[in-house]
Amino acid sequence: MVSSLNSGITNVTKSVLELTIIIGIYPFLLEQVAVTHIEQQWLVYVLTFILLDFNGYWIHRWSHQINLFWNLHVIHHSSEEFNLACALRQSISAFFNLFTILLLPAALLGIPQIVIATVAPLHLFAQFWYHTRHIDKMGFLEKILVTPSHHRVHHAINPEYMDKNLSQIFIVWDKLFGTFAEERADVPPVYGITRPARTWNPIRINFQHLWLMISDAWRTNNWKDKFTLWFRSTGYRPADVSISNPVEKIDNPYHFDKYDTPTNKSFSSWAWFQLIAQLGFISYLFGNIAYLNELNPAYIYLYGLFIFLSVQALTELMDMHRFAWIWELIRVIYGAGILYWQGDWFGLSERFPYATVLVGGYLIASLLSSIYFSKPNRRGARS
Repeated sequence: MVSSLNSGITNVTKSVLELTIIIGIYPFLLEQVAVTHIEQQWLVYVLTFILLDFNGYWIHRWSHQINLFWNLHVIHHSSEEFNLACALRQSISAFFNLFTILLLPAALLGIPQIVIATVAPLHLFAQFWYHTRHIDKMGFLEKILVTPSHHRVHHAINPEYMDKNLSQIFIVWDKLFGTFAEERADVPPVYGITRPARTWNPIRINFQHLWLMISDAWRTNNWKDKFTLWFRSTGYRPADVSISNPVEKIDNPYHFDKYDTPTNKSFSSWAWFQLIAQLGFISYLFGNIAYLNELNPAYIYLYGLFIFLSVQALTELMDMHRFAWIWELIRVIYGAGILYWQGDWFGLSERFPYATVLVGGYLIASLLSSIYFSKPNRRGARS
């Protein structure tokens, strides 16, 4: 849960910091290619929702079928549990927005930009609720909508379920295009990815598959593979490097060890405290982003770097890496540098007089506790 929520923190931070392609390109598409102009009526919102869902199906399908695009989606499937927090495991490694390409039909129809801006977040939020094992099959809705049962199939690594149920809201796309599978009582879903991530760190997970492809392209002696492996089917590796540099792969979904690290109540409580602190920091960023931009446009990016360092430091320690506390040291030095340079914490003192003392005290306590928990026997593991 902590790992998934940290992944959500990295994703929303990245999304706020970037100027997404869609913001700049859709008005241009609308002006250049629209063959008609549709007025802003309720029917337009319904049509747009359906168009976005159709686009989403194909983007999702390509992400499962093409090696390079899988890197943009693997984080979402990396959890070996299945709960609402899984919905927050979203990519920070996207280098361009596939969604923009498939907005062309909407632009051709002349759908107003305000409609896209309104419907797109609703379409995204509507994909949250079905990440659960606590809701069984839902009768006639199973024929129309993506339900928890359908999505459990999608997240499973059972051979019967792999790359099925790719729809986001309306399950009809899977039924139309041959990617539908029913959840079976005799085949309980097993969750995760066939090349297990073996880490709690969402930043590592986001780039593991990309690094494997880069390594394979460098190591293989097959020049054709060097240039084509990126666009081969998901999971493809050149024959020579798959032999010389094998990676762990789950062949039997019913017999493998889930990733786990020993812990105790003290360390678990500390990890949750750190997560809550990070949520507090990021809430201040989101709630005051216009104010920070007025103070200094660079503040938003400096703040974003602090958030990423916080996630890196916490999850490296959760992975029990021996020198994980060094990441915490880097984070604390960076945070202390901001306090010294600004004489404040991004303008927080104007709202809370003791902000500098509070943030400074937190950073010191966080570093000391990280050093304390860096010894395995203090967090439930053997030395």
